[in-house]
Amino acid sequence: KLAEDVKTAMIMKGGNTNQTVTQALKDIVSSLMMHSVRQTSKKNITRPFEDSTSLEFFSKKTDCSLFLFGSHNKKRPNNLVFGRLFDFHVLDMIEVGIEKYVSLSDIKNSKCPEGTKPMLVFAGEAFDSDIEYKRLKSLLIDFFRGPTVSAVRLAGLEHVLHFTAVEGKIYMRSYRCLLKKSGCRTPRIELEEIGPSFDLVLRRTHMASDDLYKLAHRQPKALKPKKKKNISHDAFGTKFGRVHMQKQDLSKLQTRKMKGLRKRRGPGSAHLWIHIV
Repeated sequence: KLAEDVKTAMIMKGGNTNQTVTQALKDIVSSLMMHSVRQTSKKNITRPFEDSTSLEFFSKKTDCSLFLFGSHNKKRPNNLVFGRLFDFHVLDMIEVGIEKYVSLSDIKNSKCPEGTKPMLVFAGEAFDSDIEYKRLKSLLIDFFRGPTVSAVRLAGLEHVLHFTAVEGKIYMRSYRCLLKKSGCRTPRIELEEIGPSFDLVLRRTHMASDDLYKLAHRQPKALKPKKKKNISHDAFGTKFGRVHMQKQDLSKLQTRKMKGLRKRRGPGSAHLWIHIV
């Protein structure tokens, strides 16, 4: 499409859940995902990695392209599965486990207004080098970026979602930007944690093939920028243009006349120099 619809997500609970998973799903929906979310109240006895038929059925029924599935069992306790679909078929999904969780109500600081578009920060080399972490980063951006807007006022940049990947774990923190007096025109910025807070560990993954992933990123021809001839950019974004000209005869080039470049009158010509004291 020339103008893509806002991505919506299904929030689903598995056949077995506990209080940690249930509260984590509620906090993610209420504080982090500001676009429309459809949450199923009934438990769904499904296993996304074994059989994704029910996920694809519900996504087509509710017109959702993202899903978040929560479950709990002895083998994989406090389990969350982030996934997305393309053409109502599972494209990729990543399973993470909650090792430590601080709920939204446990942190008593004032919260950001509902609907605030967050700023996403990713720290850690794994998000740039490891293929699984790269897909996880892309998934999290799709989940939390919200609708596309043309402009955001400066005072509205007050919510920060920070993801850190280090030593095989992902630390997810939510902060509120506070503008403090600094003695000059530019304010001093402090971050205040508002929750929820997650310490996650990566578990199973299901990756789409390179061909299917490329097909899912295909754009209409009208959205592709037209290539301009003889224009290039360097690594710093400086714009260069190339101009084509006909070959010039430099012997007829008009230059500035100087006395030192004048031709002499002849071989026998002499000059008389007079020194005046």
